[in-house]
Amino acid sequence: MPIKWSALKVSEAIDMVEECVNQVVEPLEQAKLIVNEARKIPNLPQYVDQRLVRLIIDIKRLDGIKTSIVAIRQELPDGVIEAEKKKLESGSQLSLAA
Repeated sequence: MPIKWSALKVSEAIDMVEECVNQVVEPLEQAKLIVNEARKIPNLPQYVDQRLVRLIIDIKRLDGIKTSIVAIRQELPDGVIEAEKKKLESGSQLSLAA
């Protein structure tokens, strides 16, 4: 039974999301290093250190986004994206049935 939604469009959207996420990976890794260095500041109050740790945890949530992207791709029906691509490449054809 054919699906009524476009798996190809979902796949393309997820590709764009992944591209955006990939652009922020390196800067966020750099931010994590900076936060870790800030935690080494002498006589840092515990309440500030706790906030810095929380910031590191928030930055690590990027892994959750990556996991979600993989999960969405796994949910797309097998072979449907390729079938949609072939259909688009061949264009629409008129039916000869009367």
